[in-house]
Amino acid sequence: MSLDSTDVNAVVPDEGTGAARAIATESAPSTRAGRRGAASGDRGESGESSRRRDWRLGGRTVHPWRSHVLAVALLGIGLGVILGGVLSIVLPATWGGYAATGMLWLGMLVPIVWAFTRSRPAGLLRIRWLDLLWGVGLGLLLRMMQGWLAVAAGGSGTLPSYPSIGGSLPSGFVFADVLAPVVIAPVIEEFFFHGVVLVSVYTLLRRPVGRLMAGVVAAVVSTALFVLMHSLTGALPVDTVISLSLLGLVCGGLVMLTGRIWPAVLVHVVYNGSFVVLALAGTYLG
Repeated sequence: MSLDSTDVNAVVPDEGTGAARAIATESAPSTRAGRRGAASGDRGESGESSRRRDWRLGGRTVHPWRSHVLAVALLGIGLGVILGGVLSIVLPATWGGYAATGMLWLGMLVPIVWAFTRSRPAGLLRIRWLDLLWGVGLGLLLRMMQGWLAVAAGGSGTLPSYPSIGGSLPSGFVFADVLAPVVIAPVIEEFFFHGVVLVSVYTLLRRPVGRLMAGVVAAVVSTALFVLMHSLTGALPVDTVISLSLLGLVCGGLVMLTGRIWPAVLVHVVYNGSFVVLALAGTYLG
């Protein structure tokens, strides 16, 4: 008969020593299992930690940004469009446009605030110095492409300009033509279209179709809504539709590639701001 660990412990003359050895023998497998469990737990915590640093990988911070957030976003902008249209009709022309724009912004701002009170997708609000480079470089490139497209569509190629009275710009110019398009609109629009809408669509599709296809669809859907919103005031020329589509796709692509919203915001700021600079040059130098 061969001697296993139980047999060895049984023939040891010292009962105390034998009991100690038996306990050691029995506890060894559980100790190894414990080490394996601890290692597995460390890997699980490491995986969860990596997920929390990047919303594109899923995780708790982005889970609430699914169908409910997308539905509220679409409802908000829909109500903003409807109420803005009503205000533009009932109010005098001088204030109707401002009221309609403000109501549209409010319709986008409410879903933004509501979404971020639910959770903050990991890394989405992070900012890097590289984001400034993306913003300036791509914003100016897109503005140049917009000019080329306008000329190709039959435009004169001259600098744009603002209406002036006696060499002076109209009252309200700073807010309506500088702050609104350069600061307020880019922040609200990017946080809505390429923040709330893009992240929600991506989160809904990431598991069913995979990360790559989900990112492509999210960028296209958010860009389509972005262009549609800008067409509410009337039919847009083909070159303007293409320019807005390029702007939307570039901003959406940056959010998907970097995982951050600020590169898209800065591109939009530079794109709109460069028009203001060109229009001022056309007004005073043209």
